[in-house]
Order: sequence, then structure tokens, then C-alpha cells
Amino acid sequence: MVTIRPFRALRPLPGRVAEIAAVPYDVVNTEEARALAAGNRFSFLHVSRPEIDLPEGTDIYSDQVYAKAAENFDWLIEQAPLLVEDEPSFYLYCLRMGNHQQTGLVACCSVDEYDNDTIRKHERTRRDKEDDRTRHILTLRAQTGPVFLIYRAQQQIDKLVSELCQSAPLFDFTAPDSITHTVWRVPPEANQKFIEAFAQLPALYIADGHHRAKSASRARQVLRAQDAQPSEEKEYNFFQCVIFPDNQVQILPYNRIVTELNQLSPEEFMHSLERDFEISQDASPAPSQREHFSIYLGGRWYGLRLKDEVTKKIGVVDRLDVTILQEKLLAPILGIQDVRTDKRIDFVGGIRGTKELERLVNEGRATVAFSLFPTTVEDLLAVADAGEVMPPKSTWFEPKLRDGILSHLI
Repeated sequence: MVTIRPFRALRPLPGRVAEIAAVPYDVVNTEEARALAAGNRFSFLHVSRPEIDLPEGTDIYSDQVYAKAAENFDWLIEQAPLLVEDEPSFYLYCLRMGNHQQTGLVACCSVDEYDNDTIRKHERTRRDKEDDRTRHILTLRAQTGPVFLIYRAQQQIDKLVSELCQSAPLFDFTAPDSITHTVWRVPPEANQKFIEAFAQLPALYIADGHHRAKSASRARQVLRAQDAQPSEEKEYNFFQCVIFPDNQVQILPYNRIVTELNQLSPEEFMHSLERDFEISQDASPAPSQREHFSIYLGGRWYGLRLKDEVTKKIGVVDRLDVTILQEKLLAPILGIQDVRTDKRIDFVGGIRGTKELERLVNEGRATVAFSLFPTTVEDLLAVADAGEVMPPKSTWFEPKLRDGILSHLI
């Protein structure tokens, strides 16, 4: 059984939302965030990445960064202004990118259900990133960016969503990256219908936002311990999510670049691949099926196909292409044992395309690039249901939700 509940959102006025809405804090670095927010005092990046308003080189985990986040948040609430809804509501949030469209329910989900795995995970979290967002939540007393969840599509929910999307939206704008964001406020009389429909689901799944979810859990521990009269109904027991049906979301590949070939010449490197892979020349930059990979080296694309006779494991994680690449190539040939810590490897989201891989190699910022077939939603669900964890950087969901459109005060 899944618990959802409406909340009194902190939100912009419709005329200001396009200026305020910002990409998630964790898909840009400081320099990129500073460039995106340049000339726009209302960008929510001033709240989610407040170091952009401090001198270059400022430690992003320093006290002054969180103080700046609170200062910028207060300024935005007053000057935008941001208002708090007069009664708890659900919302519908539609993302359109080209021909792709997905619509989810914005709701608060239970921290207890995150803790007991009714809300299932597929990724480990890093302590430093948890510490950052936990402190951000506690400083602002708000969750300012939603967690992206998915559920196995249910006809009853689809019908409710479809009916309500025929009404006039609260927000409707196209961001600079050409992604359209449309939000409807669900009328109060429909709230119970959504609550009952979601209660029929056995589980929800985190697609994107593991650190946000974990930080909500850690913030709840702190606030409950400080509360002289703790209650299960307090807002800190819930965290803001957007929940999409699994048959609407899309995963793009999460590609890799490596800076050097572990003291191998290009010829030696290619020869070493022959043990486990069949190699083709002048291949497509994007592989068309599982167990196929494209690599860019020396100005050419090569195709790799895992040989049929190569021993293949049958576990839900073992059969992922990101696992195969790691176990058959990155670790044994290039000596990259831990992609979290090895400075020779970096990751490129599929939204940047294979031309970005070519550019990085051609400019000398990498020696070789690996283009992967995307992990599927079915893979994610199977891994989460098995209680397993995917390798780092296995999924890149697109389009991305925006921070600052709706915030949950705790």
C-alpha cells in the first residue's frame, strides 16, 4: 500500500514561474549554474546553488553557502513573490520534449515508506551529498526540489490524470532548453480519488533523486528529535515527489569517457578487446541493442559486440550493459576498478549526444569514449524489486523536472 497526501505548496505566481524555474541542482556544476542564472535574479539556482553568489573558489559545503541559500530563499519569497496555497493540494506536472510527453502527480510521499522500502531504490547514496542536501533542507525548512518516482502504470490513475489535464493549467511555459512544463492544480474533490488509487499500488520506485529522498529521511530524524510534541502528521514526515507511470518515462544512455589507456597503445588496446568482443569498424555512434557498444578512438567509431561464447551471468545487475562494460573492459583492460573514485573516468549524459563524446576526444580531454545502449525502465524495476543496486551512472532520465516550481515547507 502506497501513501500519498496533498500539501500546501510554496509557489510562484504564473507570470513569474518561467524566470524562477531552474534545472535540478545536481545536473550542473558551479560554473554552469552561474552561467544559467546570469542576469536573472529570480532564478532558483540562487537558492539551490547559492555558491554562485559568492566569490569563486568558495567551498560549496561551507557555512556561508547555506546562509546564502537562506538569504536568497527569503528574498525570493518576498520579492517574486512566492505564496503558500490556502489549502493542501495535489498537482499534475506534464513534461514535453520534442515528441515525448509524460505526466505525473505531484504529491507528498511518506518518509516511513522510504525507510521501509515501500519506496524502492536502485542506487547507493554518497554521504557528502546526503550531508549537503540534509543541511539545505534544515536551513530552509523546505524541500525545494521534488524526487522523481515511477509506478507500474494503472488504468484508474491514467484516467484520473487524463480527465484533469483537460482543464486550464496553473503554469504553462517553455524553458530555454525547449522543454515545456505544464502544471495543473488538482481540485479538492479529486484528492481522495488519487489517494485511494495509489493505495492499490504495492510500491513506488525512485527514478531520480536518491540523495533528495535520503536527505528528507535524515532531516526528519533531526526535526523529530527536536520536536517537543512530535506527531506522525507533521510535514517533516513527508517529502515532495512527482510520480510518473513507468510506460511514459524515458531513459537515455549514460556514456563514459576515459582519459588514458592504462599504458596501452591504441593498437594494443584494440587487440585486447578481441578476447570478449567482436569488433567492427566505422560503426554507428549509438548501439542499437543490448550487449553492443560503440567506442570512439583515434577519430573513428568502432562497434563492439559481446561474443556469444563469453560466460554471461544471469543476475538482474550482472546482465546490465553498464555492468558488462565494467567487468569485461574497464576493470580488466583499463584498470578502472571503482568508477566512483578513479579520476581517469567521467560520465556524459545521453542528452548531450554522441557528438559531445567526439568533441571531448578530439579536443584531447579524453582518449577514448564509450557509447552505451540505454538501461531500460524494466531493468530498473527488476533491480529495485530484487533489492539490488545498479552500478553508478546507469540511468539518465530526460526530460528533467524543474526546481522552484513547487516547494514543500516542513
